[in-house]
Amino acid sequence: QVQLVESGGGLVQAGGSLRLSCAASGNILSINTMGWHRQAPGKQRELVADITSGGITNYADSVKGRFTVSRDNAKNTVYLQMNSLKPEDTAVYYCNARITSRSTISYYTRDYWGQGTQVTVSS
Repeated sequence: QVQLVESGGGLVQAGGSLRLSCAASGNILSINTMGWHRQAPGKQRELVADITSGGITNYADSVKGRFTVSRDNAKNTVYLQMNSLKPEDTAVYYCNARITSRSTISYYTRDYWGQGTQVTVSS
């Protein structure tokens, strides 16, 4: 079994900063891409940012220049530093990771999701 546990959400004023963390644990052989999605009320879940095991990053246009995704491979943890937050960044933020695990006779790879953490930006 694999678990992703997020932390760091909360309430912040516009222009402020928050840092989200997501730690993966359990039956982990390797982790490929890790990242963050978000879902605002009444909207579809959207990619915010992700990062490969080699450190290649990808960002949604709406967060470029304000958010930074990073990871600590030794800790199986991904971070999202969010600066210059805007009210439109308000959403539930979900961590996700593509993880390879060992089974009794082989290996398998699947995508995992965290439980979500609320980020609220007041104007």
